[in-house]
Amino acid sequence: MEVDDQVVEWRRHLHRHPEPSFEEHETARFVAETLEGLGGLNVERPTETSVLARLSTGRPGPTVALRADIDALPIAEESGVEFASERPGLMHACGHDGHTAMLLGAARELLAQELPGGEIRFLFQHAEELAPGGARDMVAAGVMDGVDLVYGCHLWTPLEYGKVVARPGPFMAAADFFKLTVTGRGGHAGLPHTADDTIAAAAAIVTGLQHIVARRIDPLQPAVVTVGSLHAGDAPNVIPGEAVLTGTTRSFDAATREQLPRLIEQVATSVAAAHGTSAELDYRFGYTPVVNDPTATALVQDAIGDRLADLKPIMGGDDFSAFLQHAPGCYAFIGAGGEFPHHHPRFRIDERALALGTRLHVQVALQALGEMT
Repeated sequence: MEVDDQVVEWRRHLHRHPEPSFEEHETARFVAETLEGLGGLNVERPTETSVLARLSTGRPGPTVALRADIDALPIAEESGVEFASERPGLMHACGHDGHTAMLLGAARELLAQELPGGEIRFLFQHAEELAPGGARDMVAAGVMDGVDLVYGCHLWTPLEYGKVVARPGPFMAAADFFKLTVTGRGGHAGLPHTADDTIAAAAAIVTGLQHIVARRIDPLQPAVVTVGSLHAGDAPNVIPGEAVLTGTTRSFDAATREQLPRLIEQVATSVAAAHGTSAELDYRFGYTPVVNDPTATALVQDAIGDRLADLKPIMGGDDFSAFLQHAPGCYAFIGAGGEFPHHHPRFRIDERALALGTRLHVQVALQALGEMT
């Protein structure tokens, strides 16, 4: 089977069988067995649900790492594709099935190449979608030891098919997460004066948090504070004693990042107190910003050629940044133009992008081995 057709077949298999972060047992087994079936690779399991494959020439040269994330999301699929998820409540709604298939295809292609020297490592990373992420586990297991350049890519539906973005410097934001627990004296909904309304307090906190970026952060420093969930109560005639909000913050500047939890706590505790309730913050620092190395990015841009497009930095996060802390590298976006955004139940990709992403993995690896030898 031609590699492009094989990559599509692999992607569709993975799409049918999604697994969430830190539970990618069958996915990792499929990846490992597929790599072993290609022959010529040293396949390892650095963590329980990740895979590392080494292609060594046995000759001196640089070590290049290529990374793909393999986890899915807790989303019920509504895409309507014939290869839709067979697991209720789980879906590859971000393109990681495509990332995995593209890197498998690149491994197959690179095995057929005459390499000048050095080593290529294929990193199939678990748990990109759930902080603290799986990249740091793989780093701790030694997958980046001796790596001279690391490359990764993301299928990106807001970008039209045929275009690829690789830009030096800050590209994706730091992604941190918080939980606010509002507590008070619950009571009868018909007698609100005898209770402390945690729902009203929580709603006011959501509104108050929006003023952090608008009025407390330097307007020249991009930042996001988003509340993604609010859970409280079970009955229409009861004021609950607890309301729980969860959310995320995004930033690039280190000082801004450090400032955000303090400001969230100030707003939440003050607004809660004004409503006769209290608020407790649980804040967790997640992924650092993705900052592309200029030299590595120039190499990737050269590999992209006339498909190179421009895109401003985005406030999405990715724990590819953990690999970048141990070697210079570049993270690129592959245009996969689609109607629905990432993390949407009707998310789809243009499968033609799979061939482009596969080829780019191969070209980056070959150029890095050739230029850095």
